[in-house]
Amino acid sequence: MTPAAHLSAAIEVLQLIGERRRPAQDVLKEWGVAHRFAGSKDRAQIASLVFDSLRKRASAAFVMGDESPRAILIGALREARGLSLASVASLFSGEGHAPAPLSEEERARYEGATLSNAPAHVQGDYPEWIASRLEAALGDQAAAEGAALAQRAPVDLRVNILKATRDEAQKKLAHLHPEPTLLSPLGLRIKPGADGRGPALSAEPAFVKGLVETQDEGSQLAALVCAAAPGEQILDLCAGGGGKTLALAAQTHNRGQIYAHDSDGRRLAPIFARLERAGARNVQVRAPRGGADVLADLEGRCDLVLIDAPCTGAGTWRRHPDAKWRLAAGAIALRLEEQSELLKEATRYVKTGGRIAYVTCSVLLEENENQIDAFLTAHPNFKALSAEETATRANLPELARFASRHGFGLRFSPFTAGTDGFFVSLMQRAV
Repeated sequence: MTPAAHLSAAIEVLQLIGERRRPAQDVLKEWGVAHRFAGSKDRAQIASLVFDSLRKRASAAFVMGDESPRAILIGALREARGLSLASVASLFSGEGHAPAPLSEEERARYEGATLSNAPAHVQGDYPEWIASRLEAALGDQAAAEGAALAQRAPVDLRVNILKATRDEAQKKLAHLHPEPTLLSPLGLRIKPGADGRGPALSAEPAFVKGLVETQDEGSQLAALVCAAAPGEQILDLCAGGGGKTLALAAQTHNRGQIYAHDSDGRRLAPIFARLERAGARNVQVRAPRGGADVLADLEGRCDLVLIDAPCTGAGTWRRHPDAKWRLAAGAIALRLEEQSELLKEATRYVKTGGRIAYVTCSVLLEENENQIDAFLTAHPNFKALSAEETATRANLPELARFASRHGFGLRFSPFTAGTDGFFVSLMQRAV
């Protein structure tokens, strides 16, 4: 396929995404099955165009004065890729499988339209209906935070200290040019390629042997500030695929016990291979078994209960840009209910003096600080640790500067920290 044909295909996929309201990755996969002439490199180029268009959907449509898939793709070529008008016009030739030539209006808007007077949700590339929620959480930085969440994300790796130091892992991956992350002492960062793609890590010996795991720097920091210590009894209540479970196992140097649980046993499926690859030996997987209380023996025993809470994922939009356009207010209400129930459930397992770590990959106030406020009101025997105390306990005192201005926890984001959007708050049970 030619680069021009990639554009036509991307327009078609964007149309299908709008019609089906399904995850972009699913629609791309279905398109690939139906168009087998497109090779793997072609599909990668098309996916990159589609995701750039979704990242910049609002600003691209504003620039072009049109919300059609064609207009959004054209606008994204300017807003996401910075292509000149001449370059775009040469691709929109109408010849063969190329899109139809640019109209005079499209040319004029591409070259002359500006975002200087655009509303915040356009400058930040997020849905207009969620603007008030983002402004409540982020204040006058909402547009800047949104714009940062509309950029391509790097590939972040967490070095598994059970098997290697960061310097050792960096040398093993030198051909990928990783750089140490600025905030996490365990992280390596690989910049995305020109097409937005990262390296094929599954073929890298350092990954296969468990020296590194893919994990955003913000997620690494969320695990680090839990300050898990060797010998502790730890429950990961929403373990899913095990990313934070693995991080906690490394922090505890395989001493003590970590219990990995998830209410949906299917989400736990990847954890077994990951534990083996990482050399994590102090993890028990407690999958649900019908109506059995598989965590009954942990009641009042845990030093730490980690809640990696189900949330809107509003902090991960640079990795999943289609999610922000599929998000609905009803989904937020559902997540809030789940989060509240998990916080309540966690109290069952925390021993006197133990702590709950509440983590989301969301930037919304109601999923974060408001949940902590409601929890503390209902459970006066818990207190929230200050940002300074949280950061100091983790031996990362510089993280205190990411204290939430809303009173509880730490906030990390691409605009302020160069990470995905994460919130973490630690609460301790009174002695």
